[in-house]
Amino acid sequence: MTVWYQVRDFDAARAFYKQKLGFTETFVDEGNWSKLERNGMEIGLALGEPQEDGGVAHVDVDDVKAAAEELRRAGVEIGVVFELHGEIRLLDVFDPDGNRVQFAQSLSSG
Repeated sequence: MTVWYQVRDFDAARAFYKQKLGFTETFVDEGNWSKLERNGMEIGLALGEPQEDGGVAHVDVDDVKAAAEELRRAGVEIGVVFELHGEIRLLDVFDPDGNRVQFAQSLSSG
């Protein structure tokens, strides 16, 4: 499954996802669309107007708190770290167009 994001500046968005969020680009159709992957989560980028009600990619990370600190230092817009019942820790991350990606850390051992 691929979560698609529309972005206003295609090249800037590709650079953001690769350099700031650690995605690897797996395909690019120059100037039209791109696919990127991180830890099994595949996203697609396409030139267009971002949608508020679009999908949200869920990216597994080893340490949400460390990721939040690193992203904050890099000037990336992030939400607060949120923990659900000792099971999962979540962090909303926003690209320059306001698209939301959710970083998640499993806290349960099973």
